[in-house]
This record gives sequence, C-alpha cells and structure tokens, in this order.
Amino acid sequence: MNQKSLLDFSYQKRTLRFTFDAGTSRGVLKERDVYWIRVYDSETAKEGWGEAAPLIGLSIDHQPEFEATLKESLEKASEKRWPTNEGEILEFIETLISGELPSIRFGLEGALLDLHSGGNRKYLKNDFKESGKEIPINGLIWMGSKEFMLDQIEKKLEEGFTCIKMKIGAIDFQQELDLLSFIRERFDSSQITLRVDANGAFTPENALEKLNNLAQFDLHSIEQPIMANQIDEMAKLCSETPVPIALDEELIGVQNKEELLDAISPQFIILKPTLVGGILQTKRWIQAAESRGIGWWMTSALESNIGLNVIAQLTSSYNPQIPQGLGTGKLYHNNLESPLEISGGKLKYRNDLSWEDPFQ
Repeated sequence: MNQKSLLDFSYQKRTLRFTFDAGTSRGVLKERDVYWIRVYDSETAKEGWGEAAPLIGLSIDHQPEFEATLKESLEKASEKRWPTNEGEILEFIETLISGELPSIRFGLEGALLDLHSGGNRKYLKNDFKESGKEIPINGLIWMGSKEFMLDQIEKKLEEGFTCIKMKIGAIDFQQELDLLSFIRERFDSSQITLRVDANGAFTPENALEKLNNLAQFDLHSIEQPIMANQIDEMAKLCSETPVPIALDEELIGVQNKEELLDAISPQFIILKPTLVGGILQTKRWIQAAESRGIGWWMTSALESNIGLNVIAQLTSSYNPQIPQGLGTGKLYHNNLESPLEISGGKLKYRNDLSWEDPFQ
C-alpha cells in the first residue's frame, strides 16, 4: 500500500441561514451548522475539501459534543500515513472512524478523495464534474400553509421542473390532497412526476387508507409513510400499498443492509450519504438494493455546496436516469459560492466558474 507523508487536517464551522422557514414533520428549520474539513499536503501544497454536517433530529452523530468529537477525529487522522489509492482511502477511513460518526466519515472521504484527485474539487470519476453532464432533480415543496405550498408549486413548475416532491403530514390531509389535485388537473403523469414525503407522519393504523387516497394522483412514490423501526408494519405496508414506498429514515444507523431489505422488501430506498455513513456505505446500499431489484435515488441532507458537490459526483458515477433529490443549493442566504447551478430542473457543474474559499 503506497502511503503519503503525514497530512494536516483542520475544519471551519459555518451556520447556514435558510432563506425561509423550512417546515418538516419534525419542526421548522431556520438555520443549521456545517463543518468544512480541509486536508493539506505540504509536499504538494494541495488541499482537499469535505463536509461533515450532521442533521438535527436525524443524524445519529448530531450530539452537543459533536465539534469536540470532530476535532479529536481530525487530530487522529493527522497522525496517520494515508494510502493514495481511492479504494484503500475509503476502507482506511472506515477502520479509523466509528460507524457511529457517519457525517465525519463522509467529510473525511470528501476531503481525502479531493486531495487524491489533485485538489480541484473532484471526488470520483464522473461526468458531472468532468464533462458538465446535467443531473435531473426534483423540485422540493416544503411544508407550510396551503398558500405557501401552492406558491412553491407554481414557482417550480414555472422553473421547468418535471418532477415535484411535496412534503406532507403537516397541514390538514385534505388540503394536501387538494394541492396534489391542483398539479394533476394541469399536468398528467407523463408531463409531471409527483413524489410525496411523509417523514413518518402516518400511523400503521391509518397509513393504508391514506395511501389509497393518494393513489388517485398517480404518484411515483411516497417516502417513509410511517416512522422508522416498525419493521413488520412497514413490510406489510410495502406488500399492500397502491403507491410505491421508498425507505428513507429507515436506513439510518442500520448495519445489516441485506437483512433490512429482505425483511421489508421496499420498492425504493433513498440514500443520504451524510446519514448512512458516507460514500463507501452508500455504495454498499446500492449494491444490496440493485441485487434485489430495489430502486434507489440520492438525496442531499441539506448540506452546503461542498457536501452537495460530493453527493452529486457520487450520483453521477452511477449515470442516474430518474430525478435525484439534489436541489438544495439555493436554500441558504450564506451558502458557499460554487460552480453548481440549477436550471430547468437539472443540476449542473459549470467548470468556467470558481469556488469561494471557505478557509480564508
């Protein structure tokens, strides 16, 4: 195994401020903390960037002592001689950083793979960064009043999105059905793909009835209709549902991927690398899903543009054909300026644009 000399690891914290009150079934988000990781190689004078951004209420490593844990993890990383092969780098991070710290794993993966490729914000072999190939994405409709959600829907349709994902479970269910009806009255499923995300808002007792009500709108899928860790109930729902079900929160903290997928047999899984343990673990989820004929797509966990860039390149390496959940770059007043651009319902990397330096 080829090894480099010791590397220098550091981080920069930024509190990102949402451009609106981001409503979910777990509450309203106004801001969130992210930690940008920098690894510097004194021999080449190059640096790599990654992002650790545990999400409140979801990440298993979102704890009051997270920043101290991150600092300790980076100090430990600075004491190691790192391999220079992509696969060995990912494997080495897994041996160094506990599975209980998924966002730190993801942050280190990004920083070290960036350095490995020459410090030019490239992480993996992919057409997104290398040739500017666009990734189709869904337009996300956040929870709020019916008027607020309707306004978002109209804007997304005007912006050219052909896949709309609506968060449900916060307002009256009939009002949510009315919003879906508003879209379907104007566009059929060949024109606009509709997804909904319940974030576990239904109960095992009422979920099937609600799914039957939703089925009239010819939905692509529903994410996490009931709360996670109700394996038998979710398995029953997946076997009876008229709307394809995608597991999301259900994947967080899971070690035995095959056992979970075999127990539930979902139609889809949603992959958030920050939450499920990083790039290597995400690849393993994809392998487990595809071998069982289970579909998947990738979604941001509200990272800044650094984390979003890593996820987009990971996604692109699989040549995705369906819309991904990667439209989060415009959520913040103070996101890092980047070459990432959304236009016509697609995410693009513009190699003619530069990155703002988060470490200056």
